[in-house]
Amino acid sequence: MSAEKAATGWPQLCRDCFTWSHALPLPDPRCTACGSHRLIAHPELRDLGLAHIDCDAFYASIEKRDAPELRDKPVLIGGGRRGVVAAACYVARLYGVRSAMPMFKALSACPDAVVIRPNMAKYRDEGHKIRAMMQELTPLVEPLSIDEAFLDLSGTEALHHAPPAETLARLARRIEQTLGLTVSIGLAPNKLLAKIASDLDKPRGFAVLGQSEAQDFLADKPVGLLWGVGPSLRRALERQGITKIGHLLIYEEAELVALFGSMGRRLYRFSRARDERAVEPNAPTKSISSETTFESDLDRLDQLSAQLWPLCEKVAARLKRARLAGQGVTLKLKTRDFQTLTRSRRLSDPTQLAERIFGEAYALLELEADGRRFRLIGVGADSLVEDTHADPPSLLEPDRLRDAKVEQAIDSVRAKLGDGAIAKGRSLPKRR
Repeated sequence: MSAEKAATGWPQLCRDCFTWSHALPLPDPRCTACGSHRLIAHPELRDLGLAHIDCDAFYASIEKRDAPELRDKPVLIGGGRRGVVAAACYVARLYGVRSAMPMFKALSACPDAVVIRPNMAKYRDEGHKIRAMMQELTPLVEPLSIDEAFLDLSGTEALHHAPPAETLARLARRIEQTLGLTVSIGLAPNKLLAKIASDLDKPRGFAVLGQSEAQDFLADKPVGLLWGVGPSLRRALERQGITKIGHLLIYEEAELVALFGSMGRRLYRFSRARDERAVEPNAPTKSISSETTFESDLDRLDQLSAQLWPLCEKVAARLKRARLAGQGVTLKLKTRDFQTLTRSRRLSDPTQLAERIFGEAYALLELEADGRRFRLIGVGADSLVEDTHADPPSLLEPDRLRDAKVEQAIDSVRAKLGDGAIAKGRSLPKRR
C-alpha cells in the first residue's frame, strides 16, 4: 500500500535510508531524513515477517548489466524465431511481449528487439549469489525457481536489530549495489498473499498485503490469480460461473470439494486469504526435465526420437548430480499450432539412467507420432526419490545392469574430458 494512501499514524519505512516514521496524509510525501519518495507504509508493516522475493526480469537484467549498451533497448532471452521468449525486459514488455510467447509473435510486436540466447550457467551463478544473501538473514528460505523464493523472517528482529520489513529493504539494496540487479518484495502474513504482493509494485518494488485487507483485496480479482488455478481448473470454475475470487465465498467447503475434489479445500481457504503452508527450506524437487524447440516442424518418429535422446541424457545427468531417481517419465510434445500434449508412465522401480528414460519416453512417443507435425519435444522424470533406490537388478530386464555399467563408464569419461568426449551411437547423425 502506497504512502500517499496511508492513514496518519501508520508505521512508515524509507527504502533508501531505512528511517522509520509515521505516515502523514501529505500530497507529496517524502522521507523527512533523506527526501526520498521511496516510502512504504502499512498498519502491519512492523509485524509481518513472511516475504516473497522475485528478481525483476532476471535473465534480461543480467544481460543488460553485462552489456550496458543494451540498457535502453528491448531485450528478449530465448531461442531463434521458432523458440519462445524465456524472459523479456521491461522495455520489451511495453510492446506487449511476455514470457512464453512464441518468438515470432514477440518479434512481430517488437521488431527491434535484441534476441540473446540463454546462458543458464551464468543465470544460475547469479541466482546462487542472491540465495546465499537470503540465507544469511534466515535459514527459512524456500526457493521456487532460480530467481524467486519465500523467506520467513518471523522472530529475527532481535538478531538483525530491525523488523523484517527493514531487513528485506536492506537486502534489496545490497543485491542492487553488489550484483547490479533489482528485486521486488511482497510482505504478508502467508505465502499466498506474499506471492501476490510481490507482483503489485514491479519493478524494484515493495508491497505489503495485510490480513485485515486481504479478503476484500482478493474479492474482485480473477480466480486464476489463486495458486494452483491453471487453465484447466479455471475453465471448470468458469463453467460454474466462478470468474472472480469473491464468487467462491458463497460456497461452503464441502460444496467446493464436491465440485473440484481436494483442490476445493484450497479454493475455500485461499479465497478467504488463508494459507497455512509453512516456508520449507528443503522442499523436495518434484521433477527434472529438459525440452527443445525444433528449427522446423518434425513429423517422423526417427526424427523425433533423435531429438529425444540428448534430452534424456540431460535429465539423467541432472538426476545423478542431485542424487535423485525418477519413478515416472513424462513426454511433452507441442504441435505446430501450439497445442501441448503430455503423456506419462509409471516405472516398476526408480531410474536415473538415460537408457531407461529414453525407452519409456520412446514408447509414449510411438503412440503420438501419427503424422502430426510437432515443433517441440521434452522429457521429464518425476515422483523423485533418493538414488539409493535407483535401477535395482531385474529378472524382467536382464540388460539393465549392463546399461548401468555402460552409462557409468560414459559419465566417468565425460567427467574427465568433457561432455563431448564420448557419445552413444544414437547421438550421431544418421547417414542418408
